[in-house]
Amino acid sequence: MKNILVIGGGFAGVWSALGAVRTARENGTDPADIQVTLVSSGDDLVIRPRLYEADPESMRVSLDRVLGPVGVRRVAATVTAIDTEDRSVVALGRDAREIVLPYDRLVLAAGSQVVRPELPGSEHLLDVDTMGAAARLDHHLKRAAEQPSFEGQFTVVVVGAGFTGLEIATELTERLRELAPVERQDEVRVVLVERADVVGPELGAGPRPHIDAVLAELGVEPRLGVTLDEVRERSVTLSDGEVVPTAATVWTAGMRASDLTALVPGERDRLGRLLVDDHLRVQGVPGVYAAGDTAAARAEDDHMVTQSCQHAVPLGKFAGRNVAADLLGLDLVPFAPDPYVTCLDLGPAGAVLTSGWDRTVQLTGQEAKELKQRINSEWIYPPVDDPEKIIRAADHRTTWPTAETTA
Repeated sequence: MKNILVIGGGFAGVWSALGAVRTARENGTDPADIQVTLVSSGDDLVIRPRLYEADPESMRVSLDRVLGPVGVRRVAATVTAIDTEDRSVVALGRDAREIVLPYDRLVLAAGSQVVRPELPGSEHLLDVDTMGAAARLDHHLKRAAEQPSFEGQFTVVVVGAGFTGLEIATELTERLRELAPVERQDEVRVVLVERADVVGPELGAGPRPHIDAVLAELGVEPRLGVTLDEVRERSVTLSDGEVVPTAATVWTAGMRASDLTALVPGERDRLGRLLVDDHLRVQGVPGVYAAGDTAAARAEDDHMVTQSCQHAVPLGKFAGRNVAADLLGLDLVPFAPDPYVTCLDLGPAGAVLTSGWDRTVQLTGQEAKELKQRINSEWIYPPVDDPEKIIRAADHRTTWPTAETTA
């Protein structure tokens, strides 16, 4: 039996495993000839793009309902070592015992994490990077609202005005109003701190006028060209000396690939991602592929993929297809994602949809919001329980498991 091992239970890891199974089945491979194994410390696929929303603990799908029906073996463990010469992975199981997992082909799809700063009081920072962290923020805000009155009780400072920062900041304007009593609605504040001199610096100039207008409409208070100097339990001090009383400080500035990339002897980019070729093979490391936030892959022209669900899903499907094809002696296919788009949620003000790397605005307001809701509540969810639907959705030529692939 040949072993395909996938590290990571996020979007890229799940679709890598499913893509490998689909390719093996399409080519008449006996299930006894190739075993696909996915190792992840959690039991669920966390719907990470939704963690800025309310009720984050519900944003999950059981991995067993996605992987089990098509025969993917799941190992609940934390990877501690990767030996690319011996082609084996060591992981620590929940019983604290070491598990050695041999592989013939490996897909590293271990994701990314927010980069937390080293500054006084950083232990008070909250984030929405994981389900646990998002749940802590949710509970923290609810507990703060129930306490005796204090200055900043219905204020949140959000650090980083990128994609995640804008989504959580605009979302919080509504959530804080739901928590604040009627007589204290005027105390609701969201302060958005950004070191650049514009909001959404990486989103470009295209959608910025609309975003600026929405922030003004919702009452979000940008603080541009400044950073945090110090965080306290109920206040922050900015680099220009301003002190902002706050119930919570949410950090969203900066992402970096999983530390597991350092266990693979390949070249990495500034985000810690492994450089891969057009077929998602890690350059210079035989038998190893990378997908999702751990892969520095070319998307279109001179643009590299973003650390986002939009690219994690196709990266996973292409990696899964190629890693199985590699074992079966089939031709590999070059990675070719759908044209780049963004759909930024702007809370009660709707959303903004852009197309292309110059981010030309296509839709705004409620129409864009309806599309964002379909993406978040339908398109990014994998089919469950039904093996035929799951296999059909794993086609690398179809980015999302839409109605056509799940019906």
